[in-house]
Amino acid sequence: MSEERDTTDFGYQQVPAAEKPRLVGQVFHSVAGRYDLMNDLMSLGVHRIWKRFTVDLAALRPGEEVLDVAGGTGDLAERMVGRVAPQGQVILSDINPAMLEAGRERLVDAGIVANMAYVLADAEHLPFRDRSMDCVTIGFGLRNCTDKSAALRSMYRVLRPGGRLLVLEFSRPRVPGLSPAYDLYSFTALPLLGRIVARDAASYRYLAESIRMHPDQETLKAMMEGAGFERCEYFNLSGGIAAVHRGYRL
Repeated sequence: MSEERDTTDFGYQQVPAAEKPRLVGQVFHSVAGRYDLMNDLMSLGVHRIWKRFTVDLAALRPGEEVLDVAGGTGDLAERMVGRVAPQGQVILSDINPAMLEAGRERLVDAGIVANMAYVLADAEHLPFRDRSMDCVTIGFGLRNCTDKSAALRSMYRVLRPGGRLLVLEFSRPRVPGLSPAYDLYSFTALPLLGRIVARDAASYRYLAESIRMHPDQETLKAMMEGAGFERCEYFNLSGGIAAVHRGYRL
């Protein structure tokens, strides 16, 4: 089922659906230069463990073609490229030019040149052939899509039969008592860090709000199934603060 409608959420605000890509673009243009530093500070480095777990679940093999959607500064791509080398390739894509350039510069500076490509792309309208990818990943990007169902269908379309999708995203805490502490941290510490480090408290208020507006684990699993994915499952991380969903095109 499509999410198409006249308005959509931008954090807790309702905005015209056509405006959300521009508003999200402003957020990431603002924070691109300090995005990695903020991730480390916000999660105390735990996001690195989540991303390693996601790449392990992808079970990549040499020679595979991998698309990292909304890949930003290339954290997932950096972990995946060595697993598909020497014949395979990882395509880092993002809708935001500043984030994509930050990712390209970061990987080149790390000496990662071979087996990488970079494409400016909208997750909801991926510019790739049908059935051309062995694996698609999206880390902390799905919640920023205007139409999440359209993005899932687009990712399904480009997967080959037997291919798999990995969605790493913030989710709903499942440990009793964790939600109040997590909410307090999200709505006080995150904007404060954003103001001090990235000089942008508003973008990190949006982050906290967008997490609460994102579908919970079971809802996202159902959305993946609705897009055509089979054998869908999810794995809670850090008590459900984040989760990895995996599904296959069979």
